[in-house]
Amino acid sequence: MMKSAVLIAGPTASGKSALALEIASRRNGIVINADSMQVYRDLRIITARPTDDEMSFAPHRLYGHIGVEEIYSAGRWLREAEQEITSARAAGKTAIVIGGTGLYFSALLKGLSAVPEVSAEIRSQVRDLGDIKDSEALHSMLAARDPRTASEIRVPDRQRILRALEVIEATGRGLAEWREEPGVPVLNSGDYRAIFLETDREALGKRIDTRFDKMLAEGAIEEVKALNTRNLDPKMPALKAHGVPWLIKYLNNEMTLEEAAAQGKRDTRQYSKRQETWFRNQLPEFTWVKPDAAAESLLGGA
Repeated sequence: MMKSAVLIAGPTASGKSALALEIASRRNGIVINADSMQVYRDLRIITARPTDDEMSFAPHRLYGHIGVEEIYSAGRWLREAEQEITSARAAGKTAIVIGGTGLYFSALLKGLSAVPEVSAEIRSQVRDLGDIKDSEALHSMLAARDPRTASEIRVPDRQRILRALEVIEATGRGLAEWREEPGVPVLNSGDYRAIFLETDREALGKRIDTRFDKMLAEGAIEEVKALNTRNLDPKMPALKAHGVPWLIKYLNNEMTLEEAAAQGKRDTRQYSKRQETWFRNQLPEFTWVKPDAAAESLLGGA
């Protein structure tokens, strides 16, 4: 019998959406998004969110349901995903959780530690600090206040450094210490099947480049232009979606479209490598499968 949940992860542009639709059509499934950028309603094209036609083949949840002016946390995603999985089970359907955001899947399988919410005031103070200090200086600040967490974060990883600074400032306890408190998993080992799409790196790079060109042709520039006119805080997560910062630079006449596209493709390729490394190191629960064998792997074990 098919598990009540199927988890499909993989690097960007690896074919996850097509696989999810196939499983959904054959197993009466509901597709639940686990991509931290596809939650934003104003980023349909630049995040390669499923089209209306694709979404008409099966129910889709947690796609494009919040505004770009909001900060969307892993904790909020987990609460919403748990509700959708519970609803799918109650309706006798298979929950198909799909995406590339490793923290979301980790939260689903391991729970989240009870780190308190950081106030908007403290978050703003720390982010303002991030505007005037480089990563090395920020890392040194973290090491002085929370050496344990600092030892677990690479110097170039600004977002994780800033998050750790927010937590130590807000709570007086380091993020590493908070994470020692066990979370409660939403799914237990017998509840799900989990695969990670293992792709050929060179072929994936070509797919990423082709997809980025396709997004440009389909209106990504206009989408980012509409975003740019809203004068949003540049530190908002939605404005860091792959390609967005570079297309904003193009729209502001700071670089050519060719340069912006090249940088967007480069960032996406580098992110795909980080996704693979993260899942390999952090989520051994996932079975690595070649894309052409993925459907058989999931359906054959039904």
